[in-house]
Amino acid sequence: MKTIDDTSSSGTKHADRKKIFFLIAVLAVIWGSSFIMMKRGLNVYEPAQVGAIRVFSAFLCVFPFAFRHFRKVKASQWKFILASGLLGNGIPAILFPLAQTNISSSVAGMINAMTPLFTMIVGVALFGMVGGRNRILGLVIGLAGALVLIGGKNATMENGNPWFAGFIMLATVCYAFSVNILRYKLAELSSVVITGFALMFAGIPLGIYLFSTDFIQRTMEVEGSAKSLSSVLILGVFSTAISSVLFNHLIKMAGALSASSVTYLIPIVAMMWGLYDHENLGLIHLFGLAAILGGVYLINKRQ
Repeated sequence: MKTIDDTSSSGTKHADRKKIFFLIAVLAVIWGSSFIMMKRGLNVYEPAQVGAIRVFSAFLCVFPFAFRHFRKVKASQWKFILASGLLGNGIPAILFPLAQTNISSSVAGMINAMTPLFTMIVGVALFGMVGGRNRILGLVIGLAGALVLIGGKNATMENGNPWFAGFIMLATVCYAFSVNILRYKLAELSSVVITGFALMFAGIPLGIYLFSTDFIQRTMEVEGSAKSLSSVLILGVFSTAISSVLFNHLIKMAGALSASSVTYLIPIVAMMWGLYDHENLGLIHLFGLAAILGGVYLINKRQ
């Protein structure tokens, strides 16, 4: 089996590096802005409703472009598409807003930078990625940085529970599985096909759930619902539908670990939005973020 190291060196050899860097920048802006969008959505809707609106709207956006390619998917690939839909979209979409009921959006974006660390763990354990001292050291440093962020002053909302950050760490573990599945098990399928059918498995059940709740009542009666709903719809269309297609394409071009390194930039964008929204950030947050990104750097460094 080809390791991610092999993929990163040979797969990008003839790739258009400018296109890779452009995709990373676009994804960083889209995903870095997603945390403030979730925060806006939580002003009116419950965390599970925010996640359901996000994934269901993304499903409606992408599925029309994918359904006609149904026969291109092999029977053996459906289980991996199901796993990708649940782990890459459905479960994290609920975990992030749940966490943000207690922690700030900027800190949420910082902890999200743990994705490459868990991508490495899953890759080594299940997909033949090569480990090494740099990666083990990077993992330890990154985890330490996450603990600093969780325990740092002003990491939470008022009277919030800092350990709700654990939901974001769990979401990054889900992302790690999804990234490796996309790279190793679904590489031959187009990005639109993967995204459309993955969102089908996550979007349909979440859509059914959404309309079984008081979603319509909240939308009709709660003040500010138009702004909150618009924020979550933008979240679904851009941060889930369009970005999933772009990210799947980036994985094919650059490899799973290199693609997940977009998280270098995501926390910076999230932090800027947090400062704009008057969230309190201190040196302890910058120290924790620096530790996480330092760990990510060591993991990506040549062995």
